[in-house]
Amino acid sequence: MIIPKEDRLTNEQLREVTAIVEEFGCRIQVIVGTHRSVYAILGDERSELLISRIEGLTYIDRVDTIQSPHKLMDIRSDLASHRIRIGGITLGEEPLFIAGPCTIDPREPNLFYETAHAVKEAGAHVLRGGVWKPRTTPHSFQGDIHSLDILMEASRRTGLPVNTEVMEEVHLRAALEAGVSMLQVGTRNALNYSLLRKVGELSGPKEIRVLLKRGRHMGPPDEFIAAAEYLAAAGNPNVLLCPRGTMPALEGFRNHPDESITPLLRERTWAPVVVDPSHSVGKSVYVPACALAAMVYGADGLCIETHVDSRRGIGDDPKQAISPETLGKIIEDARRLWTLRARYGDGPRVKEPAVPGGVRPAP
Repeated sequence: MIIPKEDRLTNEQLREVTAIVEEFGCRIQVIVGTHRSVYAILGDERSELLISRIEGLTYIDRVDTIQSPHKLMDIRSDLASHRIRIGGITLGEEPLFIAGPCTIDPREPNLFYETAHAVKEAGAHVLRGGVWKPRTTPHSFQGDIHSLDILMEASRRTGLPVNTEVMEEVHLRAALEAGVSMLQVGTRNALNYSLLRKVGELSGPKEIRVLLKRGRHMGPPDEFIAAAEYLAAAGNPNVLLCPRGTMPALEGFRNHPDESITPLLRERTWAPVVVDPSHSVGKSVYVPACALAAMVYGADGLCIETHVDSRRGIGDDPKQAISPETLGKIIEDARRLWTLRARYGDGPRVKEPAVPGGVRPAP
């Protein structure tokens, strides 16, 4: 990463730096912060001549090299001091709670509005709601574009920022145009690299947050982090990693709960880890235990399916959505666990940036 002496390079300086790195088959990705920008060299930047030429420029402070498959998301990256804000909180300073139905029923908008108010009262910071849904069979309900209007109306009524999943570029553009604050890339698209690039490219300039779910068949933690690297490399570092259970399923659960991966992620990357217990276990009765286990493992937040009347819900809600009352209890207990974790150092996460000069949080 190229660290300039001033907060940002001028256009002329950026052109000069870009011309140098392109001579060595690399390119520059600009990651813009409120007070400072970071200039990542994408490609093989190990050439001593490349580094020497850039460090020889009078307006460059230094070049930090990180030999990692995910050099932007790596905990040693200059982005280690990057902070993500949403719903009035800063990730890492207090736990984030995302809640709402699996799927918005366009025939029952009032159910969603009622749920939205209830999850806000329970303490949620972000309202989730599925507009488009990836389904195993083409005959199942796939979502409805009209649900996007319902989602944004609920946001206006409650003041909560909203999260919804996108599966293709047309969804992405519609969600961004509507004003969605957090995009979700679901488990089936966790390794859809072309979609990840497009999400990073289009959402980065708008400072949109991206909740990246772990793939159902995802392998090692580094593969998960490398998927997030696609988003950052395309221009959006506002990535939240979301373990949500993997395959093969554990008998009795929907998936194999993977909240225990949290410490492994925290020692490799600076990105916040927000666990989804609902999809991990697949039954509402198991969700509280899984949610609290995630907090013990060091999660920065939770994403929980919640519905005021799950029996009338669609998608996964009838079997795995909890009530707003249960959500409130989970949030209360999760906050206690957050405080208790401090006695043990709160896991392996490095508290301060590994190198100075990181990107500041978006307002």
